Formats: sequence, C-alpha cells, structure tokens
Amino acid sequence: MFFFVEMKEMMLLKKTIRYLIHDTDHFFDACIGRLNNILPDILYLSLRYRFKMGDWINWNHPRTFSEKIQWLKVYACKPEYTNYIDKAAVKEIVAKKIGWQYVIPTIGVWNKVEDIEWNCLPNQFVLKVTDDGGSNGIFICKDLSSFDKENVVKKLTSIMNRKKDKRDAHREHPYEKIHRRIIAEEYIDFEKSSNNKDSSDLIDYKFFCFNGIPKFCQVIRNRNTKETIDFYDMDWNHMPFVGLNPVAKNGLNPVAKPKNLKKMISICEKLSEEFPFIRVDLYNVDGKIYFGELTFYPASGFGVFEPDEWNYKLGDMIELPLNKKI
Repeated sequence: MFFFVEMKEMMLLKKTIRYLIHDTDHFFDACIGRLNNILPDILYLSLRYRFKMGDWINWNHPRTFSEKIQWLKVYACKPEYTNYIDKAAVKEIVAKKIGWQYVIPTIGVWNKVEDIEWNCLPNQFVLKVTDDGGSNGIFICKDLSSFDKENVVKKLTSIMNRKKDKRDAHREHPYEKIHRRIIAEEYIDFEKSSNNKDSSDLIDYKFFCFNGIPKFCQVIRNRNTKETIDFYDMDWNHMPFVGLNPVAKNGLNPVAKPKNLKKMISICEKLSEEFPFIRVDLYNVDGKIYFGELTFYPASGFGVFEPDEWNYKLGDMIELPLNKKI
C-alpha cells in the first residue's frame, strides 16, 4: 500500500517537473517568481530573461529589440505612462492628439461589477477591464438576448477581486498604478466589412513606432480561431519575419492594403512622437479608423522573432540614451 502511494506521488512529482520545465514562465514563477516583490528590477528581469530567452541582458549595451524593451522598463518609465495604458483614461489623451472621431465611444465606466447598469446597455457592446492587457478581461456582446450575463459576471468578479502584487510580474510598472475599473464601449460591427472578409475577428493593425516614426504594421487575423500574424512595411510590402508569438504563422492570403493607410500612418506619428518606442493599435472598418490601444512593451519584451536576425534589426531602430551604467 505504502509502495503504491509512493509510486503515485513520484509520478505526480515527475509530471509536475515536466510541466514546469516545458513552460518557462511557470518554471520561473515556481523557482524565483515568489521573490518578485523583493528583487530589484535589473536582477529580477535579468533572471527572467535568462529563463525565457536563454541569454543574459547586456544592460550597458543592449542590442536586440527584446533587450531594449527591458531597458526601457527600467530606465525610461514615467509615471504618466499609466494613463496611456489605462483603457478608460487613454481615450481623452488620444482625443486631444487626433480627435474624438477616432475614439470608440464609451457607454459607461464602473468601479465594481455590481455597479454595472445592465438596463442601460444596448443590444451590442463590449466590456473591458481597464488594467488588463491583450484580450484578457474583454467580453463581447453581439446580441443581448443570448448574452451569458451570469458567466460574464462570474468572470468579471474573479478579475476584479484578483490581488495586485506590489510589483508587476514582468516589471511593467505603469500597470501597477492603474485604477482597475470596468468600461463598456460601443461594439464595432466588422462582419460586413469588405476589408475584413479574410478574418473571423476584427483585424488588428498594430504599428511599431520608433521615435515617432511608424516602421512596421503587425496585422493579426482570426485571433480567436487560427491566429495569423503578418508584418508589412509602410509601403505595404510583406516582411520576411513573424513575431512575437513563437507559434504564429503568416496568413495564406495577403492582407489588402488599407486605402487610407497614409491617414493611419499620420495618426501613429502623432500618438508616438514622444516615445523611443511604442506600438499603436488601430482598427480600420471600411475606411473608418478606430483607436485600439497603446503598448509600451509588446509581449513584455519576451517575444520571439523568426528568423532571429529581426530581433536585432528592430532593436537597431530603437534609439536609447545609453548614459546609464550598472
């Protein structure tokens, strides 16, 4: 009996070890992540980078895109950046720079799940949590009569009650100060859009901007099914690399060049002019441009480019004031 229990426990231990080693993030969190609130930025990020990327960060002379994103976290982070990534607060900033016509209208903002005014919501809308990145904390309602409100309330409650660490797990410090709220926005009806025919989801146009100059547009299609990622330059030439998702693939069909690409580029220039690097996310539905979000640290600087040489090429485009020595 004891032998059987020991064997069962040993199998569970081996299974756990294999899981942790296979997933570097979980392995790091299990070994070092618990010291997140104790270790200083440079030491913590150096260790996480070593676990995730297999190399050490050259803090004095960073070269790659990944290294420079880590450098920007430590040396170029400003308190006001919090408002640029707060999904509610950023709207006013964007409107002052490019106009309210590019901002998706807000229906309501609430501090707690129980404060949501469900009776005031239209038949179609989108709910978001203001401090979550990517597609986390986003709930889309296309038809209120079939909307699983009970399940959404459960998930929102879990997110809103989630404890915030003193320090962000990837040291993206602007996220630490965001006032977590729930925001409801108007739903963008993209299904009948002519430029969205090759995607089951709203197409993301993510512009990588270096010192106020958009260089590449990362186009993401079919995010919730078979996601594809294509990069284009500003003349809409398809680029020979993919990233930052290591399993991402180019789409089989080319992405049509937006007819108002010049306008999209102009918007990105205005929104990125004061930053060494920032990603500006836009939507484009039959010529109508909408602002999505701003991102200072794509994939938190731990994303993978294939081929790897583009990690260096994009890194060369980030101009840093390298006057910091450690």
